[in-house]
Amino acid sequence: MVNCSEKSGGQRPPDFSEVLFSVSQMDFGGPIRCPHCNTPMPRWANPELTNWSGEFQYVCFSDACPYFIRGWAWMEDNFNVHSSYRCRLDPTTGETGPLPVWSREALKDRIVPSEEDFDA
Repeated sequence: MVNCSEKSGGQRPPDFSEVLFSVSQMDFGGPIRCPHCNTPMPRWANPELTNWSGEFQYVCFSDACPYFIRGWAWMEDNFNVHSSYRCRLDPTTGETGPLPVWSREALKDRIVPSEEDFDA
């Protein structure tokens, strides 16, 4: 389990709350929810040739998430780039952190459909 407040290199997106994702949240059938907006986080397929473990991560793709919304200004102010980030959780390690995105639609093509999507 990794604390979301851990700093890397002195720079990190602000207000990534002190939330701990617990393995029990993943094990007992409830949806994984974003700690910033409480929206269910769908599975997102890891790109090939990454050092992330497992085949997928959970990512908040809510465009109304305050973490995503604040990210645009934070990235512009700190790095002078037009981008933001989304909250992500690696279910294999429990590691959490930002997933950089360059638009609202960026990376949504890698969302893994849930089993409920096929039950229609």
